Amino acid sequence: MTNAATRRSELLMPAGSLERLKVAVLYGADAVYLGTPDMSLRTKSKFSLEEIKEGVEFAHARGVRIYLTLNLFTHNKDIEKLPAFVETIKNIGPDGVIIADPGVFNFVRKHAPELKLHVSTQANVCSWLTVDYWKDMGADLVVLAREVTFAETAEIKEKCPDIRIESFVHGAMCMTYSGRCLLSNFMAERGANQGNCANSCRWHYKVHMKLKDGTIKELPLTEENLELFEFVLEEGGRPGEFMPIEEDWRGSYILNSKDMCLMPKLDDLLRIGVDSLKVEGRNKSPYYVATVARAYRRAIDAYYADPENWKPEPFMAELEGSTNRGFTIAFHEGRLQNYAHNYDHTKAMAPWEYAGMITETRQDGLILSVKNRIDAGDVMEFLPPDPTSEPVLLRLYDFALDGTTNEPVDYVVGSRNDKVFIPYSAFDREDPQSVKDRFQPFTIVRKESMLAEDEWRRIKLDKTAQQIELGAQNCERLYKKQVAKLQDAIGTENMEKRARTSRKGIEGCCGRGCNGCLMFWNDPEYAKARELLKARKSGEIQMLDRDMREKSA
Repeated sequence: MTNAATRRSELLMPAGSLERLKVAVLYGADAVYLGTPDMSLRTKSKFSLEEIKEGVEFAHARGVRIYLTLNLFTHNKDIEKLPAFVETIKNIGPDGVIIADPGVFNFVRKHAPELKLHVSTQANVCSWLTVDYWKDMGADLVVLAREVTFAETAEIKEKCPDIRIESFVHGAMCMTYSGRCLLSNFMAERGANQGNCANSCRWHYKVHMKLKDGTIKELPLTEENLELFEFVLEEGGRPGEFMPIEEDWRGSYILNSKDMCLMPKLDDLLRIGVDSLKVEGRNKSPYYVATVARAYRRAIDAYYADPENWKPEPFMAELEGSTNRGFTIAFHEGRLQNYAHNYDHTKAMAPWEYAGMITETRQDGLILSVKNRIDAGDVMEFLPPDPTSEPVLLRLYDFALDGTTNEPVDYVVGSRNDKVFIPYSAFDREDPQSVKDRFQPFTIVRKESMLAEDEWRRIKLDKTAQQIELGAQNCERLYKKQVAKLQDAIGTENMEKRARTSRKGIEGCCGRGCNGCLMFWNDPEYAKARELLKARKSGEIQMLDRDMREKSA
């Protein structure tokens, strides 16, 4: 087998539809995993058999591998479906089949020996002994459980050099062992291990009290009575040991894990040669797929180009634009820290949101299929699939709906399936041919999110928590202050939404030098900022953003 030092790790992205598969491929995935609703943990999958065949052809034509999921735990009713399903898989010709159930693994090995078999994370593989067992059973690759630490992964790689190893690097964390959860079954009659999890662990729970007469009443917690109560649990075998249940007047999210993000530790995994780096997100949007794939593609390529000087910060900045619940390195260094959970705020969000997708390139312009509302003056950022190409900012003061003779409109929305024509001339600071070449169909476009004060506070708190988790010193006091400010923001009735920059519709300017921004390129107030823009190198947009606003204030 090739030495780990000379073998590149693959970036493995999820796809819940044909559109997302194509986005993953174009934005840098080395491999994509997907499944049909009936025989995998993907009841929300939107793939038909014909679309899977098209997706495999699309990926293979671009040198990208496809792994199909067959990772349900079988009940008796499922067994009769296996023969026909396996025959179908054989005809599709994937590069691997992901399986959790040992019975299914044995069935496929016997009836389709030509298929490469991958052992799913649902199999709870946590040791080199178990990896070695699956190798002897005929597995080509083993996906390690999310609970496996980096030290354990390194030992597994050392002791099991003749089988490929896959580790999760990004995505949602489950509050139970490797996703083996019955909470969803109990709360919503939706089987997590059949791919239909209701995410009951992220629900909002409140404490109630049971009176002597059997009635149950809510116990409202207010500023007046909050200090009078403390709720504790006592486990039967540990009398006298009381475990507090913490809740304030808003309730509690005691099961709400942040999302895994191993970007800060990616060089560890690349250094020991983990074969496949897996991103979770089978039900996520094309925007999530594109932003995460692009960030990890750039990070992996940068590491192999210059491993000694590799730093995660530029790529973390890119990931912060994808929807998340805050980031944690989870079990990478061993014991999970308290900062890996959000106790106050459960919403997944980001300072950017999905604006639309390029669906057509014409001789004179682009067609943008709108996904969320875009208002006149909103700054749109076009994310090129080419990881070596920088994003391009565009500001439009009205929109021309494609296929109509109507007058320009001042906003467009996805709910109407609006499609917008954007002439190449709108990119007044870019070469038209370059725009056409870089922003082919399936290019993702995003815009700044309008977030309430509590959401901006949550984002700040998440960043501080991540710094502490990564070993930053003297941040504890700041963290506690930010927790208090978040709680205050959640409690206020003023939930006005605002963007991160100073832009206010068509009357403000974010100061970043967007294409089409009349104020930035013409107002004398931004003269210094325009000079600063000329001196900046490609890729320094974040620093440029801050400096420009300071210079133009």
